[in-house]
Amino acid sequence: MANIDKRNRLDESPFSYRVSKNNTIFIDFNGKCVKTIKGKEAEKFLTKIRSAANEKEAQLILAKITRNFKRGNERI
Repeated sequence: MANIDKRNRLDESPFSYRVSKNNTIFIDFNGKCVKTIKGKEAEKFLTKIRSAANEKEAQLILAKITRNFKRGNERI
């Protein structure tokens, strides 16, 4: 995993998520909503995030699901 986050950006925990009553998941980057997922994709995400071994692995899962946060030029 050291090769994935070379600049240690995930150590700052920029991603977070919220689950609503109807199991809609909102993924935030630095406090701003960047992705919303529902249905089977949301269930799959919850299973994956709950099985994360530590906070950095959870941050990596959140970064991967947003897809466009890999270039290092995110300025939201």
